[in-house]
Amino acid sequence: MPGAGPNVTRVVKLSVIVPFYNVQTYAPDTLKSLAANSREDFEFLLVDDCSRDETPRILARAERELPGARVLRHEKNGGLATARNTGLDAARGEYLTFLDGDDWLAPGYLPELLRVIAELGCDFVRTDHVQCTAKARTVHRVPHGRRGVVLDPRAAILPADRSTSVDYAYAWAGIYHRRLLDGGVLRFRDGLRTAEDRPWIWRLHREARSMAVTGLLGVFYRRGVASSLTQIGDVRQLDFIRAFDQVIEETAQDRDAQLLLPKAVRTYCAIISHHLGSIERFEPPVARKLRAMSAAAMKRMPQDVLKEALDSMDVQRAARLRRLRRRPSPGTPAAEVAA
Repeated sequence: MPGAGPNVTRVVKLSVIVPFYNVQTYAPDTLKSLAANSREDFEFLLVDDCSRDETPRILARAERELPGARVLRHEKNGGLATARNTGLDAARGEYLTFLDGDDWLAPGYLPELLRVIAELGCDFVRTDHVQCTAKARTVHRVPHGRRGVVLDPRAAILPADRSTSVDYAYAWAGIYHRRLLDGGVLRFRDGLRTAEDRPWIWRLHREARSMAVTGLLGVFYRRGVASSLTQIGDVRQLDFIRAFDQVIEETAQDRDAQLLLPKAVRTYCAIISHHLGSIERFEPPVARKLRAMSAAAMKRMPQDVLKEALDSMDVQRAARLRRLRRRPSPGTPAAEVAA
């Protein structure tokens, strides 16, 4: 801009929030992919969640070399949800998106994604992605058929018995207008170590006014990373219960609670069943805690809605969950259990 001095504030069109935690092996590829997507009106908010390996050194170099990069450092590890919130607090862009510190983007993907949402004029756009496990590549699509048209996000939550857009909970698979951040819709629940995207995606669909889906492929999601919480059977995995409790609680207060709760309860039950089906990956004390916390969670659900959800499930999952439902809570009288 002619005559612009050094103190002129740079207009930011897109803020890209990228948490990093002990990902020294993958961070260079992530940062290289950001460089292949840089533009003078983009900013890259690199959140170091108190890494203990070489990640801070890698990020310090990126802050010097990647245009628009800023490193935000946590004094203690807070988890992915808290790290994303740190990025949201610092973001200046008209639009926002996310990436995880061990994933990467195709060259030119972000400008194209920005073009899509700007042309459609909606609150958010969800996009397909490529899942990468070792050398295998698999395309995963947003479970919604209509592409490139503006839709009502609430209408994309149902039906209850099929996979829908709220089951495709990846925050990084999309782009979001700043008005959602200003309205409090984009923040995550601080401290959640896993399933942090679940309450977030439900709130997004309940409270945003417009959305669209695009088949644009450009996010590469790395699966099977040894340090990922999805690969670790420790107590942090149990945060999915807190996450889904929040989904149920907030959905129960929605004006369409009667319509939406069956979907929320059925999804919660399916996730519980999934964890019970692979319970051998947990240490015995964590496995016991998983059973106890899951049984208590089922008792907190609306019981009429829970019964309908179990009746609609396949025999194996329903039987597993009904056995868990009959599990006595600590201090439950024997006569009450027998009843």
